Amino acid sequence: MYRIVVLAGMALILWSCSSLPFHKGPTEGHLFEAKDLTAPGLFTNNIEGPAVFHDSLFVVNLEHDGTIAYVDSVGNCKVYLTLPAGSTGNCIRFDPAGNMYIADFTGHNVLVVNRAGKVGLVCHNPQFNQPNDLCLSRYGYLIASDPNWKDSTGQLWRVEPDGKSYLLAPNMGTTNGICLSPDEKTLYVNESMQKKVWAFDIDTMGNIGGKRLFTSFTDFGLDGMHCDKKGNLYIARYGKGVIAIFSPEGELLREVPLTGKSCSNFTFGGRDGKTVFVTLQDRKGMEKFRTDTPGIGW
Repeated sequence: MYRIVVLAGMALILWSCSSLPFHKGPTEGHLFEAKDLTAPGLFTNNIEGPAVFHDSLFVVNLEHDGTIAYVDSVGNCKVYLTLPAGSTGNCIRFDPAGNMYIADFTGHNVLVVNRAGKVGLVCHNPQFNQPNDLCLSRYGYLIASDPNWKDSTGQLWRVEPDGKSYLLAPNMGTTNGICLSPDEKTLYVNESMQKKVWAFDIDTMGNIGGKRLFTSFTDFGLDGMHCDKKGNLYIARYGKGVIAIFSPEGELLREVPLTGKSCSNFTFGGRDGKTVFVTLQDRKGMEKFRTDTPGIGW
């Protein structure tokens, strides 16, 4: 388990997750047909990093930057907590115990919120550009993408349970979306400005190698990524307004069109793990669609 160092001066507005049931909607909708989850304009233009723990959906930056929101299945939103001053979440991940890990891009931290609502510091490294996206391995370590948008460069870090960080890949493009395959033998990471998706071999200790190009694009950007249980890779095509779905072999299976164009990230959830919840920065809200395969974790 990660060590927790409680930070002083934080403002927290907390609800128990048990008091906020994730109600099932009356209908699930057709497969791959997006519709609104929330009203537009509720979040800031830094809406990002949605994550589901059991039946509860959490998203960053409701009303103003630095908040973590709870969103129910019919689109009602409440502030769940406010991060310490100077911190802004970009990504949320949960471990099996329900600890919430947050990529804090303005504080250059990886934070954790435990089930009691205590905000702690997992890792701070002055060499971080801005931790952007996270994936959490079943073996206990985190992998963080770390872009430098100004210079169109980036890097990858491994963060160990004791809080130590190790630079895995120092000379990449603008690293952004990152995820593991279902068997955790492949790490996917994309470069937004270069429009490339890379695959690495990864072992149980979090060492990477065998870098190879998975796919590339000639237009629009790339943002969040996740795999379903079959190993299909879902990619947010920022600016195009679609979620592109690729087979593990790199074949484009389909694109799911959205109303908004600036799709920043998404997560799987719902009653069966087949609902995809998408954050849209241009609409400052969320859309959702049904898919035919659950995401990893279901």
